[in-house]
Amino acid sequence: MTTTGDPQVYAVDVRGVHKSFGALDVLAGIDLQVRKGEVTVILGPSGSGKSTLLRTLNHLEKVDRGTIRIDGELIGYRRRGNKLHELRPREVLRQRSRIGFVFQNFNLFPHLTALENVVEAPLSAQKRERSAVEAEARELLRRVGVGDKIHDYPKQLSGGQQQRVAIARALALRPAVILFDEPTSALDPELVGEVLEVIRDLARDGTTLVIVTHEIGFAREVADTVVFMDGGVIVEQGPPADVLDRPTHDRTRAFLSRVL
Repeated sequence: MTTTGDPQVYAVDVRGVHKSFGALDVLAGIDLQVRKGEVTVILGPSGSGKSTLLRTLNHLEKVDRGTIRIDGELIGYRRRGNKLHELRPREVLRQRSRIGFVFQNFNLFPHLTALENVVEAPLSAQKRERSAVEAEARELLRRVGVGDKIHDYPKQLSGGQQQRVAIARALALRPAVILFDEPTSALDPELVGEVLEVIRDLARDGTTLVIVTHEIGFAREVADTVVFMDGGVIVEQGPPADVLDRPTHDRTRAFLSRVL
């Protein structure tokens, strides 16, 4: 499904994206647009391509065909005439510094404290001034509820605390969009709520979010748009009330009947 309109209003603009691993077509022609300040939640069974799609958005996975723009900038490539040429690694890293990514397994640096994890990318990738970055990092850690853990190392933190540090790290980049790849799947059930509450706050503040999750109730609450993927394609998308309560496709209905 393709949304038409002024591309300048899109934080994320995916057009005709294909990705294969060997003979397996993981993404088979994805069109997806996310407006600035909106929350898009991607649902689908395991193997549907949703995490691969997320990883293409910051060029962690290269696409075989199609284009991705974040905040109007072509990601991973430079266009010369009718051809696309892959950017050098340094340029890709620069682009990634404007795209927050929160992984399901936290991916914090184990040898750095919570504060050091948050300030590392703004200092190294964005070359910002240390005192300002550290002050902002302290405020972000306070905002996500771990302001008293700034000197703790990841092994000293619970899973929920680690994920909240990871969210602060993503916010420290001042990103155009934050991508969440099943941010609660590695957490004990009693810790899920604290992480979802931080994401709710981001949504209320107008942060552009793209979230891959299995939390249907959370999707219903925070999403502006719910996208259902299966077999490497977007089967349907729309407001939560339409996709979750009145799905039009058999595949969507079958999936929801298993998870609700």
